[in-house]
Amino acid sequence: MTIATTAITPGLSPWLTHYPQHVDWNEVFEPSAVPDLLDATVSKYPTKTATSFLGRSLTYGDIGRAVDRAAKGLQSLGVGKGSKVGLFLPNCPTFIIFYYAILKTGGTVVNYNPLYTVEELRHQMRDSDTDLMVTLDLKVLFDKVEALLDSGTLKRCVVASFAALLPAAKSVLFKLFKGRELTRLDASPNATKIVREADIMDNDGKYTPVVIDPLNDVAVLQYTGGTTGTPKGAMLTHANLTINVHQSIAWTRNFTRTGAEKILGILPFFHVFAMSGIMNFGVAEAYEIIIMPRFVLDDTMKLIDKSKPTIMPGVPTIFSAIMNHKDAHKLDLRSLKICLSGGAPLPAEVKKGFEALTGARVVEAYGLSETSPGATVNPLDGTAKAGSIGQPLPGTIISIREVGKSEQEVPLGQPGEICIKGPQVMKGYYKQPVETAASFVGDFFRTGDVGYMDAEGFIFIVDRIKDMIICSGFKVYPRHLEEKIYEHPAVEEVTVIGIKDKYRGEAPKAFIKLKAGQTATVDDIRKHLESRLSKIEMPSEIEFRNELPKTMIGKLSKKELQAEEKAKLPAS
Repeated sequence: MTIATTAITPGLSPWLTHYPQHVDWNEVFEPSAVPDLLDATVSKYPTKTATSFLGRSLTYGDIGRAVDRAAKGLQSLGVGKGSKVGLFLPNCPTFIIFYYAILKTGGTVVNYNPLYTVEELRHQMRDSDTDLMVTLDLKVLFDKVEALLDSGTLKRCVVASFAALLPAAKSVLFKLFKGRELTRLDASPNATKIVREADIMDNDGKYTPVVIDPLNDVAVLQYTGGTTGTPKGAMLTHANLTINVHQSIAWTRNFTRTGAEKILGILPFFHVFAMSGIMNFGVAEAYEIIIMPRFVLDDTMKLIDKSKPTIMPGVPTIFSAIMNHKDAHKLDLRSLKICLSGGAPLPAEVKKGFEALTGARVVEAYGLSETSPGATVNPLDGTAKAGSIGQPLPGTIISIREVGKSEQEVPLGQPGEICIKGPQVMKGYYKQPVETAASFVGDFFRTGDVGYMDAEGFIFIVDRIKDMIICSGFKVYPRHLEEKIYEHPAVEEVTVIGIKDKYRGEAPKAFIKLKAGQTATVDDIRKHLESRLSKIEMPSEIEFRNELPKTMIGKLSKKELQAEEKAKLPAS
C-alpha cells in the first residue's frame, strides 16, 4: 500500500511553484517497517562501516547480526506485539542494536532521557506501560534503574556491558582505572530481575518474523511536552518514521552519496531529532555514524578534525560553541559539507559565522516530536532564506491559521499558528484522546508555534504561542528580540522571557552570555538595540550570566529562568 499526497490548490500553496528543482513535492512514498531500513542496507553494504564509537568500529553486517540475535533473545523474554520496551541509554551501538531489535519483534520503543530523575522515569514508565528496560552497567544509569526495580515500578531489565563496547585495550584500561564507574550486577538485590546482554545475544539470530502494519503499528512512544507542557507519548507509527526518512532522502539526494558519507552523532538518539535525522537516516543511507556518548565541546572539535564527518545535524548552541572555540581556526573542520540546524531558531550571525569557518552549508529545518520530526527544511541549492525554517517536505502541507480560531486560514505574510498535515504526523498521544483531539484541527496538527508564509512558500517562525509577551496590550515576540541582541558582536548566547511588570503587565527580560574575552555593559546592549527595537519591545531588564540553561539536546531553555523570576514574586 502507498501513501498518496493530498491534492492541493497551487494558488494556496506557493511552494509548489518555487520548489527545489530536484525535489518532487508529489513524490509517493511506500510505507514500510522501520527495521526494513536496516535490512536493506545490511543486504547491500554488509562490509561498510556502520558505527564508530570511541575507537571501535562495527560494519553493517556486524550490526545486522547483532540486531537479529537481540531480537531472538527479546522474543525469548516474551517481547512482541504490544510490548513497550524502554531504552535508557546514552549514544552508543547498544542503542542502535536494541532499537531495531525491539522493532523486529513487533514491540514499541519508549525513549528515556538518561538525565531524568528517578521520579521522572517512574512517571513516564507508568504512563507508557513500559515493562522492560535496556540500559548499561554504568552506575550513573543503573543506580536509577535499581531504584525502579526496588520500588516494583520496573519488573526487569536488560543490562549491557559498557566496557564491551570499547576496543580491547581501552576496555581493559577502563575496567582497571574506572572500574568504580561500573555497577556490580551480581551484588544487586534485584539480581533475579536482571538479564545480561550476553545472555540475550547467545543464540543463532533466527528470530521469529512478525507481520507489521506500518500504517497502524506504533514503532516509538516519543515523550514530549507538546503544546501544553505536560509530558505525553507521541505515537509514531512505522510509516511515520520511514516516510520521514524518505522525505529527507528526497531532499538531500543531489547533495549526498549513499554509502559514502559520514554523519556525526552528537545529538542524543533518545531525542526524536537524532533518532530520525541521524540514526534512521544514516542507516537508510548506509552512512558511517560517528557516535559520541554526549556532546563535549573539546572532544567534538578533535573528533571532527580526526574523523572527517561530512554531515552534522545540530542545534544552534552547538554551532555557536564550535564557532567561538579557541581552537576553531587551528583544527581542520572543513570536511563538513551539510549541517542541519533544528530544535531552536538559528540566529543569522551564527549561520554566517559557522559557514565562513567550515565552508559547510548550514540550513535550518523545523519539526516536532509529533511530526517524526521533520516538517520543513531550507533548500540545499543556495536558495535558502535567512531566518526561515524553509519549505514543506514532499507530501507535507503547511497551513497558517488564526491564533485562537484554528479553523480560519490567514493570508500570506500574516502571522498565525503553524499547522501541519502529512504522512509523518503522529497517530496521536498515547492514552490521551482529549489531548489528541485538542492538538488537531481536522487533519492538521496544531504546533503551538506562530509563523507566517511568504509568497514563495518559505515559512518564518515568529515565536511560540506560550512564549509571547503581552506588553501594554501589544504582542512582543522573544525570538525577534533575541535576533537583534545576537547582532551585538560580544554576544554568544541570549534568551528572552517575559516577566511581571507593574506598568506594562509583562515586559521582556534578556539573559545574555558573552563571548570569551569580550565585554559589554547593560548600557552597551541598550544602545545597540535603540535603532533595532521599538520602545515597547525594549527589555526592561538585562542580566549577564556565565552560562544559560539548556535542554537535553543543548538548545537554550526558558523554563528554568521563568521559574527563577516567578520565585522572586511576593507571595499572593
